[in-house]
Amino acid sequence: MGFYDSRYGLRNLDEKRVNDRGNGFDGLYGVRNFRQVLRGVFYRGGANNLYHREKRRDNRNPLPDDGLYNLCSEGFKNAIYLYATGFKKAPPVVNCESSVQGRNRLVYEQLSFASKTRAILERVHAAIVNPEQGPVYAHCWNGWHASGFAAAVSLRQFCGMDGDSAVAYWIRNTDGNDGRSYDGHKRRIREFIPYSDLQIDPATRSRICPSSTGEFE
Repeated sequence: MGFYDSRYGLRNLDEKRVNDRGNGFDGLYGVRNFRQVLRGVFYRGGANNLYHREKRRDNRNPLPDDGLYNLCSEGFKNAIYLYATGFKKAPPVVNCESSVQGRNRLVYEQLSFASKTRAILERVHAAIVNPEQGPVYAHCWNGWHASGFAAAVSLRQFCGMDGDSAVAYWIRNTDGNDGRSYDGHKRRIREFIPYSDLQIDPATRSRICPSSTGEFE
């Protein structure tokens, strides 16, 4: 069992370590709906702006400063905001002292989920092949739609998940917010074709991917 397995205790793709209100794990305060996608490598969720206990603001914003600092402290080196709204006001880099990494540096990027899919997968792939890089956190506002898309295509790319299963995963993890206006997300997930140059070997796949039932065994 790896460090993040022990720390977060996430046993399957659907389980949350931080809930919709941003509570559940103080070390990750500032995020919402925090879920594991690839064991110890890739996590998804939202930004806790709407329910923040001290600095509440509009939901349509990037991560609050404490969310970025806490991710840095947890050993994350890359966080990705999947929308553009408000990003120019966010710090592009956060430096911290991490109990995991010692002195750590988190890079905060804006990569739109639909137009920068390959770039997102490249960031995840880099974290897979170089564990010293630390895990990636990709987020939208609530942790439902865009982060679900990034997670679903990552499961297709790196774990061989089929289109129907990936769409079903996306739907489950919208927490019931999967209306017709999101049909484009589902279509893109189903039609996604994995990149041949971003494949991983079977041993790595076995180490980081969930089982066919979505469990981390």
